[in-house]
Amino acid sequence: MCSNFQPIKNHHSPWINQHFECALPNEPWRPEAYPTYPAPFIYLDDGKPHCELFQFGLVPYWAQDKKKFGLRTYNARSETVHEKPTYRSAWKERRFGLVLMENFYEPNWETGKAVRWSIKRSNDQPLAAACIWERFVDKETAEIISSFSMLTINADGHDVMKHFHRPGDEKRSIVVLKDNEYLPWLQANHEEAIGMLTLAPSGFLLSEPAPKT
Repeated sequence: MCSNFQPIKNHHSPWINQHFECALPNEPWRPEAYPTYPAPFIYLDDGKPHCELFQFGLVPYWAQDKKKFGLRTYNARSETVHEKPTYRSAWKERRFGLVLMENFYEPNWETGKAVRWSIKRSNDQPLAAACIWERFVDKETAEIISSFSMLTINADGHDVMKHFHRPGDEKRSIVVLKDNEYLPWLQANHEEAIGMLTLAPSGFLLSEPAPKT
């Protein structure tokens, strides 16, 4: 599971251009993202990758409290994403996207109390995590609401991700894609998408304590 991450930084603009042939948004974003915060997000626009700020925490058009709805919809279980009311439309319509990060954070309880740890790529390149997304115009405010949820999978046996979350809880991980999977994910049909919902290979991720100061 992931509720806190560090969005990609502007100095990685060449990386964005290399992999997606587009640019980072002009609007500023916060150095750390929590549910309902905006973050750089890749999706297909007229068949081509495009990067905009999307809200972390998927908000469907029918949500009553749209400002707070994303506080509980930032992760979507891959096993049930096709049937849950909040997520099933995005999944059915194959609205697949990528949130771009420097790293993400998870709680490690192995000392007996929660300590925030940072997880990043072993080569210090940005991370791209598999997501679903929604976009609609709010009828009351005329605001365009663009939002996303990270897909998660079981991580009980993963060399890095098995160390996080409360004792006794199922270990879960976001889906961190490899470089050659970015465009295939954005363009995937359902069968292809399901096949890509896998754990990062051994050695792909590194973790270290990162307590808040």
